Amino acid sequence: MRRLLVANRGEIAVRIIRAARDLGVETVAVTSQADRHALHARMADRAVCIGPAVAAGSYLRKDLLLHTALETDCDAVHPGYGFLSEDAEFAAMVEREGLVFVGPSADAIAEMGDKARARDVVMSAGIPVVPGSDGPVDNAEAVRDFGSRFGYPLLLKAKAGGGGRGMRVVENDAAAAGLFTLARTEAESSFGDGGIYVEKYLPQVRHVEIQVLADNHGHIVYLGERDCSIQRRHQKILEEAPSPAINDDLRTAMGQAAVAVAKTVRYTGAGTVEFLFDVQTRDFYFIETNTRIQVEHPITEAVAGLDLVAWQLRIADGEHLDLQQSDVELRGHAIEARITAEDATAGFLPRPGTIGQFLVPSGPGVRVDTHCHAGASVPPYYDSLLAKLIVHGRDRGEALRRLQRALHEFHIDGVASTVPFHRWLAEQPAIVAGDYTTAYLDHALVTYRDTIGEPKGAVT
Repeated sequence: MRRLLVANRGEIAVRIIRAARDLGVETVAVTSQADRHALHARMADRAVCIGPAVAAGSYLRKDLLLHTALETDCDAVHPGYGFLSEDAEFAAMVEREGLVFVGPSADAIAEMGDKARARDVVMSAGIPVVPGSDGPVDNAEAVRDFGSRFGYPLLLKAKAGGGGRGMRVVENDAAAAGLFTLARTEAESSFGDGGIYVEKYLPQVRHVEIQVLADNHGHIVYLGERDCSIQRRHQKILEEAPSPAINDDLRTAMGQAAVAVAKTVRYTGAGTVEFLFDVQTRDFYFIETNTRIQVEHPITEAVAGLDLVAWQLRIADGEHLDLQQSDVELRGHAIEARITAEDATAGFLPRPGTIGQFLVPSGPGVRVDTHCHAGASVPPYYDSLLAKLIVHGRDRGEALRRLQRALHEFHIDGVASTVPFHRWLAEQPAIVAGDYTTAYLDHALVTYRDTIGEPKGAVT
């Protein structure tokens, strides 16, 4: 691999460019008109503006991305996360042109990226799944039929994509029609596929995901778990590794299940197999596979001591994964806080604009992945992620103290950010104790709204 097209923007594009440079691989960045002066464009060996600000005319244009890769003599394409990262057609287009798609095969993406098909694959491997529809449902009446059989609440999910988009919780028959329309519309606009399937909603669960790495020679390992239960409207806010709720026996069982899923579809590269963990019964259920690098991958890197993006590139280049399962040793504890350009005091309303000061924390055990800097523009067209604050400690207590310290050092102005919210969140008793479920944050936000303003002692 000599030259890599980075088919993405923002933080993940910067992350890929750095990994490629460490391996001696040249990079070509693509930008929209809104991102022509963005950090990833300046860091790459070459940058090409491919279209207007709106993603549908630039970052989602498969033809333009492929044309750019060929015109700039790239060997490979890295899709990052979001956008076309789980688009089987795009992966197939790249493969047909003789380029390397940094990720699993188009067939594996199609099989696992379609959540309804993925359920069938996983059930055939004997892994438990949450009760759900056999495939996408066509209308609200089918949702009501499912509710009459399994009871409410139900969860509507987009069959393509992820990130909480196209997801709605349905509490009763009366809400089915309106929420089905909303979920389908959001799925269509986000992924170009309005297919929706339905499953039973389990309220007292934790969202636990297993990171796998698989080379092109049939070798697969799992790298422990991440707990992603701190969510708002199915969007992850805070993640940690390992999970405070998972013991060694469960970790092994879930890891082996994840590897079985990967083997079933001949998976290659970095991937994540996601489960719901019932805190009462201590059973776990497969929910989906993300056939790409995850936003929260740095906390696995911290505890496993591996560069996952570099391994994506090395595996795509044909290298053998020189790591046995017995070699995987998870050390310490890591936590990631997603810092977004949103106003938490106004219902997390996005607040694009131009960043003034951008002072990031540092010191032992602190890492900040970002594409932002003082004077950078935060456009309204894309995801509002500004930075990922990652902390690592010898144990969970040290990691949590480092998170609290680092958040007090983090200062952003010019645009609203969720730094003040995270300062508050990191000190809540349930977070400190590690005792929470996916339902926690929606309830905790009621308290936060009553508390509006900076927590005591916070930097302003």
